[in-house]
Formats: sequence, C-alpha cells, structure tokens
Amino acid sequence: MSQDSYQDFRRVVECPEEKIDLARAALTIAQVDYPDLDIAAYLARIDELAANVTDRLITKSDIFRSIAALNWVLFQSRGFRGNRDDYFDPKNSFLNEVIERKTGIPITLSVLYMEIAQRTGLRLEGVSFPGHFLVKVAGEGDNIVIDPYSGGEIVGMEQLAKMLYALYDGKIPFHPDLLAPATKTQILKRMLNNLKVIYLKQNNWAKGLEVVDRLVILDPGSAEDLRDRGMMYAQMECFRQALEDLQSYLRLAPGARDAQEIREQIGDLVKQVAQIH
Repeated sequence: MSQDSYQDFRRVVECPEEKIDLARAALTIAQVDYPDLDIAAYLARIDELAANVTDRLITKSDIFRSIAALNWVLFQSRGFRGNRDDYFDPKNSFLNEVIERKTGIPITLSVLYMEIAQRTGLRLEGVSFPGHFLVKVAGEGDNIVIDPYSGGEIVGMEQLAKMLYALYDGKIPFHPDLLAPATKTQILKRMLNNLKVIYLKQNNWAKGLEVVDRLVILDPGSAEDLRDRGMMYAQMECFRQALEDLQSYLRLAPGARDAQEIREQIGDLVKQVAQIH
C-alpha cells in the first residue's frame, strides 16, 4: 500500500470536524482497493449530480420539494439503488464503486445523498441507526428521517421501531436517542468498520490491515483497533509489530475480557521475536 494514500487520508481527516470533506474522505477509503483512484473525477461527478438536482428546483424550494428533486435525480433518473443481492460485497463500501455501479449499502448511499444535498443547499445529517444507516434533515429534530437505501423514502417513528425490531428481534428497544446525528468522524469509522468485518471474514489480512491503519489514524487511542491490527500482524508473521500493538492494547484496556488471552499471545510473540535475532 502506498504511503501516499495514507497521507491523503490523514490530510483529509486530521482537521476540525466541520472542515472534513466527507466525500473526499470516503473516496480516500476506496484507495484501499484503488490506490490510483482519480478522486477529483469522482468529486466532479457528485457535483454534476447536484447540478441536475438544482436544475429541478424552484427558487426557494421547500424541504420536501428539495428531497423530491434529489430522489428523482438519484433514484429515478440515474437508477441508484440499494444492493440487496450482494450486500457484503466490499465494493458496496467504496464510494467510487457506488457511483459507477449505482448500487450500495445504506451508509455509502447516505454519504452520496448527503453530499449531493449539501451542494444544493439542503443540509442533512447522518444517523447511525443500529444496523441501518439513515439521514435526517438538520434543524428539524427527528421529524424528517430519510432512508437512501430505500429510494429516499421518508420514514416515520413507527416504521423505524419496526425496522429495529426486525433487525435485532426486539433485543434493542427503540428510542429517539437512536436518531442522534453522527459526526463525520463517526460516519467514516462506521464505513471502515464495515470493511474491517468483511476482510476479517475473508481472512484477507493485508486489506484488513490497510483498513485498520485508517481506523487508528482516526482514533489513535482505540484499544480495539490496536488489538485487531496486532492480531492481523501476527497472522502475517509481522511479529514485532504485532507485539507492539498487543502490548499497547493491554496498556489501554488492562481489564478487557480477553486480557488473559492476549497476555498469552504476547508471550508467544516475545518468543517469536527473540528467534528473529
């Protein structure tokens, strides 16, 4: 993996929250699979989609007309849709592939939706709803919640409660606090965590490592990410790096449930590192 791509990601996220360019940051995540990605070209395509929406808007159009125009352009004219056939394809997590293939998962479609809306003057916020990312109109409380994965449908509280029940079999009770706005950093973390889970399930340690490196850039004090990176290094037989990360994990989370297991792993890694000399 080119250090340039890490530098691109670091440059775009290591700034005050309000200055993070969410679309650009999401596209730098895609450099995990597309190191030579032309980010400017995809930003221009988002601009073009926004221009199409603006062309359909009446001057001083109200919120619902703005949503209708955005939905028409994105879902009816351009044919974007949720990928219900291959939900866990990693391409669904890369914004460039979502733009190319016109299909994605809730969070990537939501990022595209928010970025187009922002360019047309409609301010939306991401919502880290359990199991299904959503967006809502900023400044409108929890009254206007939109599901880009379902064609920009406006969803009410009763629908959301039913969605949550279906996703978690009633184990998570619905509460309006679940509709709290997500920060851009939280959105990027959720995108990266989705990818991390996919690559871990595939035993694709190299790609998983590139994803977790970005998570550590976002939150250097994340004990869980340091542990996961250490375990990936161990799988790749990078024993010294694995040892450093797992030792850092125990310093940050000495009382973790898996602390004893990690201590045993550290003992094995110490022996492995000693054999290198």
